[in-house]
Amino acid sequence: MKVLCESIPEIDRYIQNKKHLFLRDYEVNFREYLAVIRRFITIEEDTKILEIGTGTGWFPILCQMEGISCKGLEISPQLIAYARELGRPLGIEPDIELGNIEERSIGTELYDVIIAQSVFEHVEYWEKAIQNVFSALRPGGLFLFSSTNKFSFVSGEHNFPLYGWLPNRWRYRLRIARQGPEIMKLGIDFNQFTYPQLRRTFKKVGFSRVLDRVEISSPDQVACPWKRAVLRACKRVRLLKKFVLCFSHLTTFACTK
Repeated sequence: MKVLCESIPEIDRYIQNKKHLFLRDYEVNFREYLAVIRRFITIEEDTKILEIGTGTGWFPILCQMEGISCKGLEISPQLIAYARELGRPLGIEPDIELGNIEERSIGTELYDVIIAQSVFEHVEYWEKAIQNVFSALRPGGLFLFSSTNKFSFVSGEHNFPLYGWLPNRWRYRLRIARQGPEIMKLGIDFNQFTYPQLRRTFKKVGFSRVLDRVEISSPDQVACPWKRAVLRACKRVRLLKKFVLCFSHLTTFACTK
């Protein structure tokens, strides 16, 4: 997908849907991200983090407020401008560059942590992008990945029954019919992933450790009793874990180089 400097209706809609949110509204998510990172990486003064697809920019802004070095890579100039607007009242200008992870080299062994949350469904040539991520991580570095799950009954991408189950061309036609042809310029979800597909790719690229959503999660940190019970059962019964992950809302991984 190309970097487009023109105004994109889908990005306009996204920004309008987020305008009611302030930095404090992202604080819980921010702490959860840091908690996961600290399970694998000690965050120090020289720790370098990259977020791919910064959206409104809340993560690099909050990192900067905490004294954590975090750079961003974003394909939309509109979103970069919005992130700068979000940080301006606090005197913070987030370090976000315009670029496409598919086409742009992000360096070699530069980062300790790379985060991509709800991004890779929009990356057309996603396997090339994963290779770029792997190259940019330092040895022992962490890649936090979260994206679509093809067989989820509910999709965050579009409110339509079994949306991810549809063939790609059907999904594209549905989105164009509902949102117009501009959706194909920026905003379409090219990919609906599965856990086995992603696990194979991460291992093929060279990640030494690939942990899925169940393996990352701790039952003691799950508030809901029945979800806590299901998680404990999934950790004990491999077949149950595969079944639950197959229909899980997201594909979530923590990969170390």
